[in-house]
Amino acid sequence: MLIGLRVQTGKDNFCISDGMLIFNSQLIDKYNVAGPRYTSYPPATFFHDRFNNDDLLKNVQLSNYQKPENVSVYVHIPFCPQLCTFCGCTTYTGMGNDVIEKYINALVKEIEYVSKFISKDRYLTQVHWGGGTPNSIKPEFITKVTEVIKSSFNLADNYEMAMECSPAYLDYNMVDHLTRLGFNRLSLGIQDFNPKVLKAINRQPAKIPVDKMINYLKINGFKGINIDLVYGLPFQTIDSFADTVQLAIDANPDRLVTFSYAHIPSVIPKQKLLEQYGLPSPHIKMAMLEIAFNMAVNAGYVPVGMDHFARADDEFVVALNDKKLHRNFQGYCTRLKTGQVYAFGTSSITQLFGAYAQNEKTIYKYIERIENERLAVVRGYELSKHEQIIRDVINELMCNYYVDFKKIAQDYNTSVDDVLVATGNNIEALDPFIADGLVEITDDKIIVKGQGRFVIRNIAMVFDPAIKKGIGVYSKTV
Repeated sequence: MLIGLRVQTGKDNFCISDGMLIFNSQLIDKYNVAGPRYTSYPPATFFHDRFNNDDLLKNVQLSNYQKPENVSVYVHIPFCPQLCTFCGCTTYTGMGNDVIEKYINALVKEIEYVSKFISKDRYLTQVHWGGGTPNSIKPEFITKVTEVIKSSFNLADNYEMAMECSPAYLDYNMVDHLTRLGFNRLSLGIQDFNPKVLKAINRQPAKIPVDKMINYLKINGFKGINIDLVYGLPFQTIDSFADTVQLAIDANPDRLVTFSYAHIPSVIPKQKLLEQYGLPSPHIKMAMLEIAFNMAVNAGYVPVGMDHFARADDEFVVALNDKKLHRNFQGYCTRLKTGQVYAFGTSSITQLFGAYAQNEKTIYKYIERIENERLAVVRGYELSKHEQIIRDVINELMCNYYVDFKKIAQDYNTSVDDVLVATGNNIEALDPFIADGLVEITDDKIIVKGQGRFVIRNIAMVFDPAIKKGIGVYSKTV
């Protein structure tokens, strides 16, 4: 047993009144501290510049004998027609088509080179385009990259090919073009429907009404369509965000995402511009999440992960029920579809079983290195066995609100005691969560309960020995 015979369940703190979830504000105050988002473990703040091109190639070849066997590809398009002041992505504006074309040519060279080291016995199950604003570049550029991906990898029959899109630059012609290329999922970055909020974050509204666009996507066979919203932005109020959520629900996406805005101007200087308008307090932010949660659930969506909602028949919900939900830098995914991630383009991060590798962040440096070296790694990290174990423990908690230490031990051919050692032998740090009814421990299993999902980052930090090193600057967990 994890803690001998000590089985504690605490009290369930999901407070329901008239069928509505009500958050416990005392828990917000208690657990609202800075911490990693755990899109990777260790977090990207641990990457170092001693990891180079040769290290990447070594680990790409090793990945052919590691799990998961499937291949995921991430393509980063760093170009935006205008820059949103809240965004933390590596993006550029004002670049002409000549620069974009040079970038696309470098991207193609990188894909062709790296793919030579990936076994053709493995299937490509997932392609994800992020940015930036991938749907804002010329269609022929999208075609060129897509065709090289299809010719370089063994595409699975049930593949997913997705693109993050700004609705401000998405029209029916682009959807038709993406359909012909084999795209079958889109993510619409709405953020907010309120024009005042959009103006404050320097973002344009949708070119075509979102409900009409989603209907058109469904007619064209797109599945897993999601709307992304962000709460905690200037001029947002509880009522205004409720209006935004209702408009999103009325558009009838397959998935709805409510991201918490992470304000870290010390890392992302342009975010400082938002402070002139004022930002909602943590309690107002939590009230926004509370109302979004209730509205989504009442509309028939099922909570998934920290901030996602999906229709009951969606593959995310099926995976969550089977405890097979997964997560990487691109977001939530299923263990059936996800693979080790081979990432291409500026700032993109390759996520392999044994290592992470990040590319150069600036366009010109990336293009120069691809042309001269065929790779452009600027930093990375190789994981020890203990770090791989920690990663799995944290992933299970973050995705499935559950971790079975016996199963983790079996996967690594080790003991439960060794799993505990790897995660810092810190199980007593769960006591406050148990007392607050957020966690239950029984039979070497940890189960996150009630409102524990809203402080899941805090719970995951218990199993992260590296957190004590104080490396990096993180946003608040709530």
